Amino acid sequence: MAGELAGKVAAVTGAASGIGLASAEAMLAAGACVVMVDRDEAALKLLRDKHGDAMILLVIDLLDPKSCATLLPAVLEKAGQLDILHANAGTYIGGDLVDADTAAIDRMLNLNVNVVMKNVHDVLPHMIARGTGDIIVTSSLAAHFPTPWEPVYASSKWAINCFVQTVRRQVFKHGIRVGSISPGPVASALLADWPPEKLKEARDAGSLLETSEVADVVMFMLTRPRGVTIRDVVMLPTNFDL
Repeated sequence: MAGELAGKVAAVTGAASGIGLASAEAMLAAGACVVMVDRDEAALKLLRDKHGDAMILLVIDLLDPKSCATLLPAVLEKAGQLDILHANAGTYIGGDLVDADTAAIDRMLNLNVNVVMKNVHDVLPHMIARGTGDIIVTSSLAAHFPTPWEPVYASSKWAINCFVQTVRRQVFKHGIRVGSISPGPVASALLADWPPEKLKEARDAGSLLETSEVADVVMFMLTRPRGVTIRDVVMLPTNFDL
């Protein structure tokens, strides 16, 4: 895919690890200038050492409203334009609802839903003025199936899928494509609370996706002809069964 995104500027949230990092690296390989948005400054600096000046670092705490609001102005200051937003940052809560910490519920809903809405809200005027743009949101298989072991997380992703589908219908007339990627279990930091034996069993059984596989689908979405929008992609490990 070398050169397919040449001249494009992309911003990826939650870019220091996991799906965000894999997506950013795939865009870099395709020739894009990528603004890496994350609160982990140390991790971002290590990535800059690896990838050089094509990768622009942007340290933002998306859960802080004032910091979150600086995303687009900072991208424009550093890169001059924004063609692609991958709203990827998110967190996870699993288990029984009665065992969940309510502060953690607030934090997860804020990051998985409110922050995504605010980021998209803030970049849309710029994309509308330019008459083009791509917005991809990292959703989840949990947005398509009422997974009983993660009611809070699943609810956040159901909400964001509705957001993607409704906003897409508002902005396609401006040349802006909006879509979501909904992977099943991915070998990333979001599975940090899985017991080691469960993680090993899942890997051995081939029931986990790799972040690079998700990034491949993100690139597929971004490189379709402008008259084609991939609105929703659900990705399953072949050996996965709900």
